[in-house]
Amino acid sequence: MTGVLVCVKRVPDSTDEVVLAEDGQSVDGRKSGFTMSAHEECAVELAVRTAADGGEATVVTLGDSDAVEQLRSALAVGCTAATHVQAEAHRFGPADVARELAAVVRDHEAAGQAHDLILLGNDAADSGDFQVGIRLAYELGRPVVNGASTLSVEESADGPAVVARGQGPDGLETYRVPLPAVVTVREGGVEPGYPSVPGRIRAKKVPIEERQPVAEPTGPGRVRLTLPPPLPSAVRILGEGRAAAPAVVDVLEELGVLSR
Repeated sequence: MTGVLVCVKRVPDSTDEVVLAEDGQSVDGRKSGFTMSAHEECAVELAVRTAADGGEATVVTLGDSDAVEQLRSALAVGCTAATHVQAEAHRFGPADVARELAAVVRDHEAAGQAHDLILLGNDAADSGDFQVGIRLAYELGRPVVNGASTLSVEESADGPAVVARGQGPDGLETYRVPLPAVVTVREGGVEPGYPSVPGRIRAKKVPIEERQPVAEPTGPGRVRLTLPPPLPSAVRILGEGRAAAPAVVDVLEELGVLSR
């Protein structure tokens, strides 16, 4: 049985146009709506699958009251418990978040609820931070694997271990680390679960643990976010009807699709 803690964050939906807040410190989601990142959706799915052997999948978030929506979404697809650290997320930098998550883990362990495996998204969808997973592992003194697409928990003579796989610079990489451990998840390895009507009804009935931060945040230390310039676009008119066929062939040759 594996106890899994999966960490999620309420972020603006980036499938629409990305707009920055006036202070340049965050992405404005008032028009696009809010969700959890695709990385975290996959992390939730892996948490639920891993805990299916009789363990427990707990979801945790740090954010304001609206972040309960993301907790309920994770509960609707199979997580069985939830913790909400009530805070203004924009005031918390990666080191602050890692400290608060570590405090949750320690308090749960003191109460008899062990989190053998901690899963996070590979990076923050709104601010691009790649730090929380590594900082959390350092806080807890645990091994960490970054950018895994799939994982499994296996027993061995040395005890339980997580086997995490992901794409590296030279192809598929496989890491085996002993539990307890921390793994950050990259989208693409599994298909996220989507809540059913019974799942949503069940999720509404699950009590959510509410707690306050253990320390004042130091902040993200971010100067500002910037948007990259829009990609240039151009239209090339090849002609009309059959007269355009030679030009189409020329374009295909330029792209390397055809050769003479």
